[in-house]
Amino acid sequence: MEKKEARLRRARLTRARIKNAGVVRLTVHKTPRHIYAQLITPVDSKVLASASTLDKTFKTELGYGGNVKAASLVGKAIAERARSVGVTRVAFDRSGFKYHGRVKALAEAARENGLTF
Repeated sequence: MEKKEARLRRARLTRARIKNAGVVRLTVHKTPRHIYAQLITPVDSKVLASASTLDKTFKTELGYGGNVKAASLVGKAIAERARSVGVTRVAFDRSGFKYHGRVKALAEAARENGLTF
């Protein structure tokens, strides 16, 4: 459990810094088979928009949700949904995961489609 505890510790530190900034946060969570993204308000922690590889729109495009291609599609979707809600500036909360692979692909796809962080 040391690996998970270290990730959760990193996540707590990041969330504390983001909370002080008072910005909408883009939270990412990943499992070996799927990746999830949410936009969460800073004050009352309400979810403004979400996207994941479990969405029915991705089921036809993706055969497997645990790869970089799937993560980039989720990043594109969350950026479009953020624009529809009226959010353009976010803080990136990677939930303690390393900025590499699927997390990086999601972040870059979100940036390319209009989110700034």
